[in-house]
Amino acid sequence: MDVSSIRDYLTGLQDRIVGELEAIEGQPFLRDAWDRPQGGGGISRLIEDGQVFERGGVNFSHVMGEQMPVSATAHRPELAGRRWQAMGVSLVLHPRNPYCPTSHLNVRFFVAEKEGEEPVWWFGGGMDLTPYYGFEDDARHFHQTCKDALAPFGPEIHARYKQWCDDYFFLKHRNEARGIGGIFFDDLNEDSFERCRALTQSVGGHFTAAYLPIIERRKNIPYGERERDFQAYRRGRYVEFNLVWDRGTLFGLQSGGRTESILMSLPPIVKWRYDWQPEAGSAEARLYSDFLPPREWV
Repeated sequence: MDVSSIRDYLTGLQDRIVGELEAIEGQPFLRDAWDRPQGGGGISRLIEDGQVFERGGVNFSHVMGEQMPVSATAHRPELAGRRWQAMGVSLVLHPRNPYCPTSHLNVRFFVAEKEGEEPVWWFGGGMDLTPYYGFEDDARHFHQTCKDALAPFGPEIHARYKQWCDDYFFLKHRNEARGIGGIFFDDLNEDSFERCRALTQSVGGHFTAAYLPIIERRKNIPYGERERDFQAYRRGRYVEFNLVWDRGTLFGLQSGGRTESILMSLPPIVKWRYDWQPEAGSAEARLYSDFLPPREWV
């Protein structure tokens, strides 16, 4: 198992994605390398107050330790007492224009080792789309690209990982989806190490093809205060999910990761209202009726 080759792939993926985003934005992302006192570190690439992206981050981390965080051993008790490494690329992009959707990508690898025993390893990841104003063409394009990423690995894989995404990115306390889904998988160690690595790399490699054409189509649509206000309100759902339900956020904070990098997923401007409902028949209402309920897009 060549862990260094996985690290090289992930740092290369970060560089490639940031380069494509900088070409759209027209200005460079901040680069912030950080070390973790308990072991490891990472590189955060961030933009704030851009013309296209109001806030966005593309982060690489490679952290390690002698004991697993409590949140991880509760989920996987066989990891107790093992030294471990976790590495991945995680990004969240919050565009300025409300007609452009927020998107998230994560690809990651984990291994836990103990002398005299076989390593415990797995891959995980996925990507998903969170629009504020729905466009069926965008939804179909995003989901088709997700399906294309998984096609070489079996005809049944996409349906499984789409359903997993719909189930995972769901706010139970709201009985509401965070967005329109995509694909999600975790604890992937089926068949060979090489197949699992190739699947994960295919997901990471398809992200910009899934997302950036949507940004190019929508970034110059005129908008006003109404659209910005609704965007800020819906961003509140994003915050709620990441702080209440997301396992990655909890793992990062409990394992001593860099707080600024972990919480870069949060949007810069957010609003909450008491029991607000969209006007019947409005574009805002269509998000709830036509896009958030899970459906087959492709």
